[in-house]
Amino acid sequence: MSIQMVISLSFTAVAVVGMVFMGMSMYLRFSTTTHSMAEDNSQRVLAQVNANLESYLHRMMRVSDTMYYRVIKHTDLAEGGFQEGMDLLYEENRDSLVSIAVFDRSGGLVSAVPLSNMKSSAVPSASGWFQSAMAKMENLHFSTPHIQNLFEDPDYRYRWVVSLSRYVQLTRDGVTESGVLLVDMSFAGIEQVCQGVELTNGGYLYLMDSDGELIYHPRQQLIYAGLLEENNLAAAGYRDGTRRETFQGQARQITVKTVGYTGWKLVGVVPAQQMGADTWQTLLFGLALLLFSVFLMAFLNFRISAHITDPILRLEQAVKELEAGTENVEIEEGGCYEVQRLGHSIRSMVSTMHHLMDDIIQQESQKRRSELEVLQSQINPHFLYNTLDSVIWMTEAGRYEEAIQMVTSLARLFRISLSRGKRIIPLADELEHARHYMTIQQIRFKNKFTSQISAGPGTEGLYTLKLIVQPILENAIYHGMASAEEDGFITVAARRDGEDLVIEVADNGMGMRPEVAASLLDEDRPDVRTTGSGIGVRNVHRRIQLTFGKQYGLMIFSEPDEGTTVQIRLPALDREGLAAYEREVME
Repeated sequence: MSIQMVISLSFTAVAVVGMVFMGMSMYLRFSTTTHSMAEDNSQRVLAQVNANLESYLHRMMRVSDTMYYRVIKHTDLAEGGFQEGMDLLYEENRDSLVSIAVFDRSGGLVSAVPLSNMKSSAVPSASGWFQSAMAKMENLHFSTPHIQNLFEDPDYRYRWVVSLSRYVQLTRDGVTESGVLLVDMSFAGIEQVCQGVELTNGGYLYLMDSDGELIYHPRQQLIYAGLLEENNLAAAGYRDGTRRETFQGQARQITVKTVGYTGWKLVGVVPAQQMGADTWQTLLFGLALLLFSVFLMAFLNFRISAHITDPILRLEQAVKELEAGTENVEIEEGGCYEVQRLGHSIRSMVSTMHHLMDDIIQQESQKRRSELEVLQSQINPHFLYNTLDSVIWMTEAGRYEEAIQMVTSLARLFRISLSRGKRIIPLADELEHARHYMTIQQIRFKNKFTSQISAGPGTEGLYTLKLIVQPILENAIYHGMASAEEDGFITVAARRDGEDLVIEVADNGMGMRPEVAASLLDEDRPDVRTTGSGIGVRNVHRRIQLTFGKQYGLMIFSEPDEGTTVQIRLPALDREGLAAYEREVME
């Protein structure tokens, strides 16, 4: 059988039998009881929390009523204040209160305990609790939790409070005037009532006002930070009772209970997919079914999948070793028919790939040698013709010594150029080649310029690519010295720079703009032919990079009327380095 047929029939049959058996059993046994149990649990918990919360709020309302009806109503501000009554009331309820304060109709402070120093930035008349009390005189008004920001706290603490405000009538000289009574109760009391409440299956409870603004949530900080969302705005429109909703792709059971006096709503949230998992009977029965099904499916799937996938895993490991560059990897041809064919194909592909890579390496090596030979052989015969022509007219003019010197230099120049077919020659030979070339050119140009060639310490015994200095000197002569009247000067200096060999050719000729100098090595710029050797600056640059890599080559620095400097950078090859390079090229 094919691997597709084996996997399809075996795994499908095992999965279908196991899931149908377990699913039908779970559905028939628990589907009718799960939701009702979760509903009853949520409603009982919410009823208890609601009773505790109403008791706490009723206690705060009693504080407000006592303050108003027993203290404010019986006090004329012209004869005395509320301080004594407020102190007694605060001391009786200090575990639940943060402050009690009375304000006149313009927001001015009449009396307050225990905090009495108002902040300079506080504007009570602009606060929501003040405006709500003045707008609806008959009602008590509960705010959402906020930081107490009216009074200076001597302990420098940030106290979270819920403000209970109401309209009151103040008496002054027998005349009544409007005012507002503010009772700031500690939010810790409400938090303590709601905190730690757990619903079925990881459910939770939160508290909000009638507009949907959160008062308490077990993950309130995450919601304020934008890391978590709650469906509180939609829940604000739900009536008391239980309903189902889908929020962020998850089905949930929502139970709503309105808190008396305030219009606040308690909301219990239970994930629907986990309902019914908390009872002992559900856990025992489900665990038994799950363990049996898992054991059966794990045993069968393990035996079958091991038989099918072991050859695939071994084949995968072989492919990974190939990707890592391991040579001579053993590729197994075992397993099902398709895996056998795949292993055979991979083995054939690897063999073909190795042959192709060997061919490509050989072709690239041959191409590289050919390019170097072509670039190196581009010597213009005009230089030879012009030199011989100069020898003829010097001989006719009787300048035999100069003619002999030119012929001698020309002979040595071409002897070094041939170098028995070698591309890399000693640095000393390359500099000698440059000296002979300059000797010929100085005679031809009637000593319009002088030259100096030197090699610094550490360059003894180093090797270089041949015929790279002479083309630079040629450019310096034809473009830098040709138009100079006198005092032309060209220097060639070789030095060692770390692991590199640097040869600098500098002249004091006309120079050029820096952007023109930078464009001389541009591959897209057309070649400029001269009457010299014909090996251009770009040709030298390409030869160096083809031989040693992109990190080597030429750099040109020039300024108009200040001259030009060409820097040649090569690896510092000694005899051992040259032998290692030649072995690498041959491989």
